[in-house]
Amino acid sequence: MNSLVPLHPNNVRFHYRLPFGAEYLGNGRTRFRIWAPLAKTAAVELDGRRRVPMSPSLSSAEDGWFEVETDCEALTQYHYVLMSQIDGEISVPDPASRCQAGDVHADSVVIDASAYEWQTVDWRGRPWHETVLYELHVGALGGFAGVTQRLQELAELGITAVELMPVSEFPGAYNWGYDGVLPYAPDASYGTPEQLKQLIDTAHGLGMMVFLDVVYNHFGPDGNYLASYSPFFRNDTNTPWGQSIDFHRPEVADFFAQNALYWLQEYRFDGLRLDAVHAIGDQSWLRTLAAKVRTAIALEDGEIGLGKRHVHLVLEHDGNAASLLNGGVADGSGGGTYEAQWNDDGHHVLHVLLTGETGGYYADYAIQPAEKLARCLREGFIYQGEPSPYRDNELRGESSVELPPTAFVLFLQNHDQIGNRARGERLTALADPAALRAAQALLLLSPQIPMLFMGEEYGAAQPFYYFTSHADEKLADAVRTGRRKEFSRFPEFADPAALDALPDPNSFSTFMASIPEPVAPEEDASAGQWMGWCYRLLLIRREAITPYLPGAIALDAQAIGPAAVYARWRLNNGTVLCITINLGNEAVTDSTDTTLDALATLAGADVLFDSGGVLDSLAGGVLPPHSILVIREAAR
Repeated sequence: MNSLVPLHPNNVRFHYRLPFGAEYLGNGRTRFRIWAPLAKTAAVELDGRRRVPMSPSLSSAEDGWFEVETDCEALTQYHYVLMSQIDGEISVPDPASRCQAGDVHADSVVIDASAYEWQTVDWRGRPWHETVLYELHVGALGGFAGVTQRLQELAELGITAVELMPVSEFPGAYNWGYDGVLPYAPDASYGTPEQLKQLIDTAHGLGMMVFLDVVYNHFGPDGNYLASYSPFFRNDTNTPWGQSIDFHRPEVADFFAQNALYWLQEYRFDGLRLDAVHAIGDQSWLRTLAAKVRTAIALEDGEIGLGKRHVHLVLEHDGNAASLLNGGVADGSGGGTYEAQWNDDGHHVLHVLLTGETGGYYADYAIQPAEKLARCLREGFIYQGEPSPYRDNELRGESSVELPPTAFVLFLQNHDQIGNRARGERLTALADPAALRAAQALLLLSPQIPMLFMGEEYGAAQPFYYFTSHADEKLADAVRTGRRKEFSRFPEFADPAALDALPDPNSFSTFMASIPEPVAPEEDASAGQWMGWCYRLLLIRREAITPYLPGAIALDAQAIGPAAVYARWRLNNGTVLCITINLGNEAVTDSTDTTLDALATLAGADVLFDSGGVLDSLAGGVLPPHSILVIREAAR
């Protein structure tokens, strides 16, 4: 029943037919279908005036599906009226709503998905190794229209892919997005479905990919009616956010698989980042999903003649599940599973080196951080089955030695690592500026896939807080209390007055304070320096590193000082990329284990980047503090 349908001779319109929800069929007709096995009867109410009874699916009277096809134009508002065995008669939005008339409790809207005419119809995407990610919060940048206006400058900077934090309908007007409850509907506060498509279309015209962060591990606490009419959740296990989703039920598993295909095909997203998949009870579903996506994109080639697109799947997985990664293939098409995982290990050890913080999960990286950074650069994950002190010595991770560097997304900052701090500080408030510049050079010039967080390219100083806009005051207070309880365990918040000073997650001012201020580099010297630094690094990456990443392998990486590392990778043209970095406050000098001048006398090598006199200093046996040197050795 589901497919990507070409509805125009020039293939400028796309409509992914879903097997459920409201499917506009054209000519004023719409089909409605919902899975509600815990409902005795079902009907769809149109524009609050006409109630149309729904019939059990013809496939089986026992399968719990209700459906009807009726006269109904696009833009009609509707909701389902169900006689629930649990709650009696209830009115609910469509769980597969493509658009909401207001918030999560409002009516859903019938959408003619083929109404938007795409301009960049020949877009094929970009291979994975060309990815330079830029994570952003849509609401903080002015909604879909505001993000669209920013794309040109990001493309000029050298960003090749923007990653949107979750956009699915959430309660209230501002939210991180991880409280979403209607995963098929772009949030009304951000704009319309057509505006989201225009954002993606514009990015494609600029040669940029667009990724979407999707949440398949839980639903938000407000506006989720599923448990009233369907066995969507398990009663025997929980996630940190509530009951586990029951992926063992085919209808539930398909609900999320269809969601992935919907975003990738109807909206033409270039990739998905799957949030916290370690919280999905059925890990085998992850492989099933990847296989369905790869098969669907292959079928697309024959169905509409657009040619195979590069579509990328990325995981966040606290278990360092290297076995879920295919490592990417030479043509960047993605093989059979997932291209990459977010490398939290890499972030955590770099954070320790930059800030000296060792509390919480940073305790796992406090001992010999330089050696741990070397392992990250050499093998990807730091924890590959070793005991984690932070987790009571629980074994964490799988071997990632055989994976290529591009199987890891590396970052210095992201929404979690800033926003989950009590005061939402960015690294500009925590680290030495020179050390931070050196770390950013490592991020953008190493072979792992780099990701910047919005504002990082110009050294934004504004905090990024955790924020919500729950209308239910009891829920808002629960979030507020939960945050205070979490931070009360830290010594700096032993004083109740310090806890009282924490920003209220549900306050509009907290959201407003999280918006990175726009800058004019010509007027802000610091911002201009950061932008120039970032532009220069991305230019080097694009010209001297990116073309040679498919098939690149790590040769060696070792600590050469308390906060200093030397690493080497063989690129696919036979050259060897060498990075020497010192994030510490003290210079590193020659020792019995390290001869620094050997790093500066490589015959025939090209100096790709020198943060300032590093090459000459190394020749004298000294690696300066807060410095980095990037060299490319000739092929042998």
